[in-house]
Amino acid sequence: MANKSKKWSNIYLIFVFILMYAPIFYLIFYSFNKGDFMADFSGFSWRHYIDMFADTRLMQILVNTFIVALLSALIATLVGLFGALGIYNTKQQNTKNVLLSLNNILMVSPDVIIGASFLIFFTMVGLKLGFGSVVLAHIAFSIPIVVLMVLPKLNEMNPALVDAARDLGANNYQVLSRVILPYAWPGILSGFFMAITYSLDDFAVTFFVTGNGFSTLSVEIYSRARQGIDLSVNALSALMFLLSLILVVIYYFISNYSSKGSKKKRGARMVVHR
Repeated sequence: MANKSKKWSNIYLIFVFILMYAPIFYLIFYSFNKGDFMADFSGFSWRHYIDMFADTRLMQILVNTFIVALLSALIATLVGLFGALGIYNTKQQNTKNVLLSLNNILMVSPDVIIGASFLIFFTMVGLKLGFGSVVLAHIAFSIPIVVLMVLPKLNEMNPALVDAARDLGANNYQVLSRVILPYAWPGILSGFFMAITYSLDDFAVTFFVTGNGFSTLSVEIYSRARQGIDLSVNALSALMFLLSLILVVIYYFISNYSSKGSKKKRGARMVVHR
């Protein structure tokens, strides 16, 4: 009975993966089409990739998108880290629950509502829509993600480690840099990569806060898709999918290296204590 249940669960899992990835691979497949449409594959060609790299506007937008993603992810990771530390160090449970609820508001709110709210806020304060408004919006919706990635690692940490460091004469900076940050590093790394992914992927919020003369890939792809099928967009999507895979692989190796390093340190400490 258990084997039968496992078989059906595996079939369901395979079906879900096919459902998710089939449209992506269909799009990538036609990025190599010699023709101009997705209705008929007339032969293999790199033409649409060449057209994509020859499009200076698209390449500038690609650079803008990565600058926004990296800058917003770095700032959001820094702010989110200290936000997670603040929640972790809060002693009263009710206050901690309130802070967690406030942190999660941007996670559960619809993107359209968030984008409209940012648009109204930036208009009220007189901030010109463009690069600055997009970066600020991406930082704002990335911070809760970082907090949710870092906080579980902090909760897993034994408080006795911090107490022992203080007993040995460590100041606040030393406790943070030598005890807390190394332990929370996998969560910090996860938050950083998740923030980059959300920034690259976001459309709804960016659509509201971007201005004339500045655009990101998601907004540009939407604008071009409204004008008709352009297989250079397929080529760009294939490139972004490959980049996402590379980021996942890099994160996998870094996280594995970090976990192995922490295990070695724990083993060394146990040997010393013995």
